[in-house]
Amino acid sequence: MSTPNFAVSAIALAVLQLVSGAARAEAAADQSLPEVVVNGVKTRPTASVAGFADTPLLETPASVSVLSAQQMLDLQIRSVTDAAKFDASLSDAYNAVGYAEQFSIRGFKLDNESSYRKDGMSITGDTQIPLENKERLEVLKGLSGLQAGVSAPGGIVNFVTKRPTDTPLRTVVLETRERGTLYGAVDLGGRFEDTRFGYRINAAAERLRSYIDGADGNRRFISAAFDWRISPQALLQIDGDYQRKAQVTAPGYQLLNGVTLPRVDPDTLLNDQPWSRPVETTSTNIGARFEYKFTPDWQASISANQHQFKRDDYTAFPYGCTAQELYPGYCGNGDYDVYNYISRGEKKSPLTVQALVQGKFATGAIRHEVSGGISLFKNSEKWGDYLYDYSGVSNIYHPVAVAPAPGDSGPTSERRRDNERAVFAQDIVSLTAQLKLHAGARYVKLKRDEYVGTDDDGNLLPYAHTDIGFWLPNAALVYNVRPNVATYVSYAQGLEHGGVAPIGTENQHRALEPGKSKQVELGIKADIRPDLSAAVSLFQIRKGLEYTDTISNYYVRNGEAENRGLEVSLNGRATRDLTVGVSATALNTKQSGTGQADLDGKRVTDVAAFKSSVYADYAVPQVPGLKVGANWQYSGKKAFDAANTVFVPSYHVVNLSGSYATRIGNVGTTFRAGIDNAFDKFYWRDVTPELGGYLMPGAPRTFRVSAQFDL
Repeated sequence: MSTPNFAVSAIALAVLQLVSGAARAEAAADQSLPEVVVNGVKTRPTASVAGFADTPLLETPASVSVLSAQQMLDLQIRSVTDAAKFDASLSDAYNAVGYAEQFSIRGFKLDNESSYRKDGMSITGDTQIPLENKERLEVLKGLSGLQAGVSAPGGIVNFVTKRPTDTPLRTVVLETRERGTLYGAVDLGGRFEDTRFGYRINAAAERLRSYIDGADGNRRFISAAFDWRISPQALLQIDGDYQRKAQVTAPGYQLLNGVTLPRVDPDTLLNDQPWSRPVETTSTNIGARFEYKFTPDWQASISANQHQFKRDDYTAFPYGCTAQELYPGYCGNGDYDVYNYISRGEKKSPLTVQALVQGKFATGAIRHEVSGGISLFKNSEKWGDYLYDYSGVSNIYHPVAVAPAPGDSGPTSERRRDNERAVFAQDIVSLTAQLKLHAGARYVKLKRDEYVGTDDDGNLLPYAHTDIGFWLPNAALVYNVRPNVATYVSYAQGLEHGGVAPIGTENQHRALEPGKSKQVELGIKADIRPDLSAAVSLFQIRKGLEYTDTISNYYVRNGEAENRGLEVSLNGRATRDLTVGVSATALNTKQSGTGQADLDGKRVTDVAAFKSSVYADYAVPQVPGLKVGANWQYSGKKAFDAANTVFVPSYHVVNLSGSYATRIGNVGTTFRAGIDNAFDKFYWRDVTPELGGYLMPGAPRTFRVSAQFDL
């Protein structure tokens, strides 16, 4: 199905729902319709990302942030990049427009293979993860060895799927953004005539016109979730989704003469060649969960998710300056080398299965809440030898069309396969009415087979094999100073697969052995009111440092990376009319033990020492339904290179928004508008060390307007 036809179908469905809703309202004119209430605050929010069940954030001994589906609607959040504006711990990490959304938490880049989860199950983060069928976006900051097994030490992002509703739900959203982006989505939910069966359908179509001129594309998405209430004790849930996205990607900039920040227009596309093609990705999920309650205190569940990902990657890639022998770096006059990069047929297929038992019991005066289970994770990664050949020279100020280097990527084959088996258990022990001990551990058995290459005669070499087990303990003490105030101290160990050696190193594409990390954290949380919460946490994370050795040109793990930080948050309704969100992170990064002067004692690249985001939304009492809002983001300066010879300046960005809720006929309607970067400030939002180091400018002043219809 073509994207235009899909978009037309989605809009036609929206119109049909509007018409049928109006007809039903006419037939039932004598019945009063409920007033539309738009509320961006969820009372006493919960999250499952830090444990094995939905738990109030106050009782969770970890730093967790949550965005609900309603908040995402109110804030016009269409991607994780939009959501990151409201959480100071979540930062860009080679988040190129049109490519995969990639982030770091607490200064550590997330792993695309293990740090992104759907209902707790691993999914690949190599494309934009759709939010249309997500009930919540949960961010766990810090180690997650007990909860998730293998994942980056910064944390994990969990997407909770929308489920069938008990009452009919009919929501349509239409939106336009900068340069002509058009977006339409429908959200349908309810129960069938036999109310044991429920459904939730989400669909969206998007014509993408980025703020970067020429980074255009399209996206289409559809999902369905069903449940069957087999009995009061048994519940079966099934869901599936499909997304296809094609968009021209926008590479970043390198330093002029290898030392100077360029002065550029943020809407310039360096991938602007007559032969440039969009990066095409498709992703699917099929998930299932069966839950059975033996008694009010004991239940068991088994869950599974099969994720499939495919990408055809094309880029007129800018890198280096042959005329001045800069690799990386652009020429002083703005010239840069253009390479034809093609990698077709990349595939990943992670499968996760988990069985879990949970219950409550008492031993004398001590109460226990126990969870235990087993999990299986399998993944196969396929790709071929890519094409990356010199094509000519262009200029960042005066683009030049060059002929593409001939050729194509090679046939795909399995290059890496993973098998992760784990057993885990946790006991939350109520030692007194105020004091709880959280104690648990996960044992993980990792197996990996990885393509090495061929010998001089072209014969396939034996795959590199890893087979190793790890214990990952986790312990925390939680003390409730008052019923609405909790303090905690925790210790956790985490595990991550080794980083993959980048292009150009002697061991390129090879992954390092798995490595452990350790974290201690102190925190205090308070529910100031049922709809206003605050949290403060202090943490220290240590892990092995991974980098390219400048002498041997091998990618290695050596020395230590230590990140210490302070996080502060305040979220909820400050007054009847004022909703606030405050997020701030102070971070000190330290590298040591490598023996290399350009690393030891230096700050980590692309990490600000201080970052904050403040949001306020005010309901104007004189005009019912009218709200105005503003978001102020601040980021301190960031190191561009590992030796800390170049820093990008700090920046402030102000975003403005407004909404008006009313009724058109018998349809609840909410109009929303927003202006991002209202003062049109230039700033470098992403300063990635990837692929030799790239700078990515933030968006200039942009706008968005949307209308939501609730039937």
